[in-house]
Amino acid sequence: MELERTDRIGVGVHRRLIDSFYVEAMLLADEARGYFDQGARTARDQLDPFGRVTFSCESLKVTTRLMHIIAWLLTQRAVDAGELSPRDALDPSRRLGEAPVTEDDILAQMPEDAQALIVASIDLHRRVARLDGAQADPEPPADSPAQLLQARLAMAF
Repeated sequence: MELERTDRIGVGVHRRLIDSFYVEAMLLADEARGYFDQGARTARDQLDPFGRVTFSCESLKVTTRLMHIIAWLLTQRAVDAGELSPRDALDPSRRLGEAPVTEDDILAQMPEDAQALIVASIDLHRRVARLDGAQADPEPPADSPAQLLQARLAMAF
């Protein structure tokens, strides 16, 4: 009975986390689209030809990161809705895609607004990747702080 209650708590927390990441990803995608489609024209035009190509590549990297994140989050929502089994969600084709790498020296050359979007997409991808990795290996190491906290929560309920 206590295990079942702990599982329900874990599912609720997972669902809220997925929903929170989804909202963050969609807002960031909208902000990136608005910036790279319209707002960046002046900044892009001030760059040399190589800088414009690099800028375009970085905008594609942001988009790629965000699309991988959104696809993974939609998979998690399908699992929560019962449309996809948790086992099917672990298929390599449904896992979070690798994030394209942005070099520090390239990042430093980007306009300030572009830098903020690039860093935000990298950070969001890293956070979602930790959750994806935890699902692939759901057992935390023995005596981890998270495991101890879960045990305390289970005893409290």
